[in-house]
Amino acid sequence: MSRSASISRKTAETEIELSINLDGSGQHTINTGIGFFDHMLTLFARHGLFDLNVQAKGDLHVDHHHTVEDVGICLGEAINEALADKQGIVRYGSMSLPMEETLVTSSLDLSGRFAFVFRVDFPTEKVGDFDTELVQEFWNAVASNTMMNLHLILHHGTNSHHISEATFKGTARALRQAVAVDARQPGIPSSKGTL
Repeated sequence: MSRSASISRKTAETEIELSINLDGSGQHTINTGIGFFDHMLTLFARHGLFDLNVQAKGDLHVDHHHTVEDVGICLGEAINEALADKQGIVRYGSMSLPMEETLVTSSLDLSGRFAFVFRVDFPTEKVGDFDTELVQEFWNAVASNTMMNLHLILHHGTNSHHISEATFKGTARALRQAVAVDARQPGIPSSKGTL
C-alpha cells in the first residue's frame, strides 16, 4: 500500500496540481515555470525517494513569491494527507548535509504541531533570477501545512546555490527517515496515543 495524496489549488495568483507518493522511488515531473525552483524540487524528490508531480502556473510577471509559497502549501498539505493517522512511522528525522563548502542541518518532527526555525543566511539576494529569501518562505509553507516542527540551520557556507540545495536535499533525507515505517512500533509513535 502506497501512501499518496493529490492536491489542487486555484487562486487569483496561482493554479497548482501536485501529487506525492511517500513510498516512491524518486520519479518526478515538475514544471513551475521557475527553473531554479524546479531544480530544487527535483532534488527533493530524488533524495527523499518521493514520487512527485508538480504542475504550477503562477503570476510570474509579478515575481516568484506566490508560486513558490503556494507550491509549499500544496506540498505540505499533500504530505500531511498521505501520512493519514501516522501509524507506525518513525516520526523524527535529521540530516546534516554537506554540499561542497556548505553544511546544513535539517531536523524535523511529524508531531502534528507547527514550529519553524530558520537560521540560514544567504550571501546573495539572488541565484540567477530566483530570490534566495523565497527558500525560507517555501519551507515555512511546507512545515505549517504538514503540521511539523522543522529546524533548518546553516553551519557554514559561502555559495547561495549550495546553501539552498543543502536545505532541499537535507530536508528530503530527514523527511525520508521520519515517514519510514518502523516495524518495531506498529502504533502511533507518541505517549499521548495521537499525533
